[in-house]
Amino acid sequence: MAGKSSHTTLWAVSDLHAAVKANKGRIDEIQPTNPSDWLIVAGDVAERTDLVLRVLHKLRTRFAKVIWVPGNHELFSRSTDRYRGREKYDELVEGCRDIDVLTPEDPFAVFNGVTIAPLFTLYDYSFRAPGSTVEDAIAAAVDRQIMMTDEIAIAPFVDVRAWCWDRLAYSIKRLSRITGPTVLINHWPLVQEPTLKMRWPEIGLWCGSRHTRHWPTRYNAEAVIYGHLHMPSVDKIDGVDHIEVSLGYPREWMAHQGHQLWPYPVLTMEEGAQ
Repeated sequence: MAGKSSHTTLWAVSDLHAAVKANKGRIDEIQPTNPSDWLIVAGDVAERTDLVLRVLHKLRTRFAKVIWVPGNHELFSRSTDRYRGREKYDELVEGCRDIDVLTPEDPFAVFNGVTIAPLFTLYDYSFRAPGSTVEDAIAAAVDRQIMMTDEIAIAPFVDVRAWCWDRLAYSIKRLSRITGPTVLINHWPLVQEPTLKMRWPEIGLWCGSRHTRHWPTRYNAEAVIYGHLHMPSVDKIDGVDHIEVSLGYPREWMAHQGHQLWPYPVLTMEEGAQ
């Protein structure tokens, strides 16, 4: 991202995992090529609220606009934490507003005629084998010794499926008011296909909801930006690019050196065209 560009670019990153010491240098590399550039941060900045806000504030000092959506790591809590579950998300939203970072609760920004729509939909265990119940699918994952930290750091403090369904209804209501093209941003993929490429497909239980399957076409998405899987890729699904922009952990981004999609230039426009 070095150098000065004559264009304004909308960049995207996710899964910065700022608590990992080796990731600090990579986060420092996130720089605009033009002071007017925007940045999407698609979740999993860190676990502690103070660190999340500190990293976002640093990025906001570099970019003209920063748009953040939460990932599962931002929602991780302990029983001794003051804010957990929905209250922790509310705390993060208020903190972002104090540092002028946009969230899924704020009016949608428009970049060169394209509505940039940050979403927060969580997961409802519906990315599972056809015909299986949630309980059966989770039991099968346990049998394979697969269990996400979400089950001990999110689920004890909130009904995740109920929260997911609340977020789906809320998001549909907001998206239905948009006319024209969009870029949809969510930490979790909006379709199941990317999860099927994982080494352990059972992890898909914690990776989204089948109810968002048709959102990209229904809401005129030019692109879908997501993270979570730590498998950077571009997949064209139903004619729409689904772009995973994860940094991930050192062993992962080291393996992707030379062919990583991070930071990803989502859209560009002539400077001053906004």
